[in-house]
Amino acid sequence: MAAASVDLSDALHGALAGRSMMNNGFDFSSDLPVLVIGGAGVDIVGRLKSELHPGTSNPALIRYSFGGVARNVAENLARLGQPVTLLTAVGEDDAARRMLQRLVEAGVRVEAVLRTRECDTASYLAVLTATGELQFALDDMRIISLLTPDYIRQHAHLFEESSLLFIDANLPKDTLRTVMSLARRARLPVCADPTSVALAPRLKPYLSRLFMITPNSSEAGVLCGSNLRVNNRRQALEAAKWLVAQGVQLAVVTLAEQGLCYATSETSGHIPALRTEVLDPTGAGDALSAAVIFALLNGIEVDEAMRLGLSAASLTLRYRGAVVPDLSLEKLYDRLVG
Repeated sequence: MAAASVDLSDALHGALAGRSMMNNGFDFSSDLPVLVIGGAGVDIVGRLKSELHPGTSNPALIRYSFGGVARNVAENLARLGQPVTLLTAVGEDDAARRMLQRLVEAGVRVEAVLRTRECDTASYLAVLTATGELQFALDDMRIISLLTPDYIRQHAHLFEESSLLFIDANLPKDTLRTVMSLARRARLPVCADPTSVALAPRLKPYLSRLFMITPNSSEAGVLCGSNLRVNNRRQALEAAKWLVAQGVQLAVVTLAEQGLCYATSETSGHIPALRTEVLDPTGAGDALSAAVIFALLNGIEVDEAMRLGLSAASLTLRYRGAVVPDLSLEKLYDRLVG
């Protein structure tokens, strides 16, 4: 595995001091908020107590919590101490009220969140095996269609006032196009999560404009198309390098219990996962993304940022919920040495 002693994190750290980042001319400060745009909703997760028997009721442990890729990333960043602004859409319902209250308590700015009576707050239903692995999931994200290009343009000032943009692929194609245009105008680095195999193709036209992308192995395979299969560590590393060749500055391919592979134009490597009990995998990838972003914004070297990301994922896997409520940088380091 190649060491990443300078390259990407130094480039970001240079931007914090007002220098250009990786020759792309970005100037930003970690004191400014990270702008997060995408999905937010309610997670309903059922963990089977034994093998699934189709066509009948199955005993399970069921929990409700708040989720959505963008929402999870925003809350994780805020709990790590990073200023965050969230732009999403929620219903005029009790779930939305409680969700927004939790976000505000965590430190997320929610003034730009669209609240509407046209749709209920989004929801996500997941069924886990008895060992905690995702068996299947359903989501109702119709409300995200109300995040129109016009609504985004009404909040164009947020792009000018932010240090970095994080998006998930729930955004409608027209809205995504507008978001990327405003980010380019504001010279904002863009981090993106492909969200699912079905939604990942929405990001393909923008690979050359992304600072970071964080697909899992299945999503990486979709992004790479017929160029590459991603079934093991070697192929994941090849996929990360292929994404960098398309213009992505940092590609991170997550491999569940095998850890992750990453690549930049100067370095690449594999970081093994931390051994941990899996209570609930929901939100682990979002925690990883948030921790990596936080680390890089604060000048931490890319290899160490990857390890902190895996630490955040490990802590989330051990928690019954999408976001660990007492997450902190100290806890991330404690998990690495513990």
